Amino acid sequence: VHLVERGGGLVQSGGSLRLSCTVSGRIFSFYWIGWLRQAPGIEREFVAAVRWGDNITYYADSVKGRFTISRDNDVYLQMNSLKPEDTAVYHCAVKTTYWTWPSTQADFGSWGQGTQVTVSR
Repeated sequence: VHLVERGGGLVQSGGSLRLSCTVSGRIFSFYWIGWLRQAPGIEREFVAAVRWGDNITYYADSVKGRFTISRDNDVYLQMNSLKPEDTAVYHCAVKTTYWTWPSTQADFGSWGQGTQVTVSR
């Protein structure tokens, strides 16, 4: 599976951005495509994921109600009410195991190169 992110940028606090992840390769219905982010000096953290076959979604508590993940042939992350603490490099990645909910970076592989999101005060 090959993933390419796009859509990052600079936005003011309270603003919105939409990230896209182009997915290519063989995807099984039980795979999850997720967004994770890494800020400087902080371990990469899970943000949101969607299960490919049934569009079930799952979010980190820190983004619930503000971010929405969705997909067609690509996977999107709509980010609203952005805060400075959302500043990070955002990566999409694949979770290929089906017996756990996505929650940590260890669950994911086949990382994209990432896209920078910067939220100014």
